[in-house]
Amino acid sequence: MKTSHAAAGLEARCVSRNFGGLRAVTDFSLHVKCGDLVGLIGPNGAGKTTAFNVITGVYGPSAGTVCMNGRRIDGYNPVQINRCGIARTFQNIRLFQNLTVLDNVIVGFNQSAEHGLFGTIFRTAKFARERAASEARGMELLRTLRLDDKADYIAKNLPYGDQRRLEIARALATNPRILLLDEPAAGMNPQEKKELMDLIRFIRGKFDIGILVIEHDMKLVMSICEYLTVLDHGETIATGTPDEVQNDPKVIEAYLGEPA
Repeated sequence: MKTSHAAAGLEARCVSRNFGGLRAVTDFSLHVKCGDLVGLIGPNGAGKTTAFNVITGVYGPSAGTVCMNGRRIDGYNPVQINRCGIARTFQNIRLFQNLTVLDNVIVGFNQSAEHGLFGTIFRTAKFARERAASEARGMELLRTLRLDDKADYIAKNLPYGDQRRLEIARALATNPRILLLDEPAAGMNPQEKKELMDLIRFIRGKFDIGILVIEHDMKLVMSICEYLTVLDHGETIATGTPDEVQNDPKVIEAYLGEPA
């Protein structure tokens, strides 16, 4: 069945998430289509990562729905959601630190592998073919993200900025249509942040995907995102273009702690 334009991409509708008596997110709605570059911002404790975790199946919503291309995915686990075309990175880098750079990317291809556990243990012909294909695809992806010269490095030995880049490469290996980046600039110096902004723009164009970014660095978010949603204490207080959002009195109050 052909998906309508309105239903295309990722859509959260009136999502809430409670933890006991605490409501971390309330009536959160968001729509990200392929080609969009959207930011999700707000002060510390605003509910941004909780919203990400609901979208990616870490938590189920207490209310509301999450859809991908018109198909409900709330209630799916993270692996199932990834197979629906949504990939993410994490605020705290989650690489396989003792694997090589190339092997970290190959892990991303495994969700579509067919050789199974038997093939892995006994190194069957199908395993060998798929491994060779994954290595070739992995090197191509590393070249695209300018990490191919470090393919044999152990991941934990990479500079911090390259570890961030590798985590994005591994997410892209799952062939997503929507990529979620959770504070990708955390811990980066100004030069690394500039390179990250260029990388995000490049990825959006190269892979024709939608990107949703959580980020505290307002300069980065205002520079690369075309549309923003602002959370405060779990509630959406503003949506719009960067210019509209940064001049919104509710946003200024949330960040500065006083009325504009």
